[in-house]
Amino acid sequence: MGEIFTFFGIISEHKEFLFMMHMLLSAGIAVMLAKMAMSNLQIVPRGTQNVLEAYIGGVLQMGTDVMGQLHARKYLALVATIGLFVGIANLIGIVPGFEAPSSDLNMTLTLALTVFVYYNYVGIKTHGVVKYFKHFTGPVWWLAWLMFPVEIVSHFSRIISLSFRLFGNIKGDDMFLAVILMLVPWVLPLIPFALLTFGAFLQAFIFMMLTYVYLAGAIIIEEH
Repeated sequence: MGEIFTFFGIISEHKEFLFMMHMLLSAGIAVMLAKMAMSNLQIVPRGTQNVLEAYIGGVLQMGTDVMGQLHARKYLALVATIGLFVGIANLIGIVPGFEAPSSDLNMTLTLALTVFVYYNYVGIKTHGVVKYFKHFTGPVWWLAWLMFPVEIVSHFSRIISLSFRLFGNIKGDDMFLAVILMLVPWVLPLIPFALLTFGAFLQAFIFMMLTYVYLAGAIIIEEH
C-alpha cells in the first residue's frame, strides 16, 4: 500500500522499511504499556495496571478453559505477550498515517513458525521424542501407516492457518479502510472504524486461543 500516506513514508516509502518501523512501533508500545503498568504497582489497580491486569486475567481464564489452570499459568507469559503484540499491531493500521505490520506475511509467518516450533519443542521435552511422535499414529495401531502422514500434514498446515488467517484478515481490513476513506472521508468511516477495531481484537484473540490449543495438544497427549 505504498500509495497510502504514512508518517514513516516521509522518511522512505520502501516496503521493508515501512514494515520494520511499524513492527518496531508495535513492539515499543507493548513494552511501554507493560512498563507503565508495573512502574507503580498498587493493591487496588488503577489506570494502565487495571487494564492489563484485566487482560492478563482474561488470557489466563481462556487458557484454563483449554488446558487447565496449572498449564495455563505456565504458558501465560508467552500467550499474553503474543496477544498484546498482535492486538497492537492490528490496531495501528486503523489509525490514519500508519499501517498494520500484521498485514505483512513476514510478521504473521514468523509468529506462526515461532508457535509451531515452540509447541513441538514443549511436547518433545515433556514426553520425549518417541512418545510424542507416537501419538501422531492415532489410537488404532493398524491405521498408524495412514494416520502418521496425515498428522504430519495437519501440523504443518497449522503454520499456514495461523499466518494466512491473520495476514488475510488484517490485509483485507486495511484495503477496506483505504477504499472507505477515499469514498467518504468524513463521518461515515466512523462505523467501519468500529468494525475494524472489533476485528483487530478478534484476530488477536483467535491467535492466542489457537496457541493455547496447540500447546494443549502437545502436552496433554493422553486426552488428545
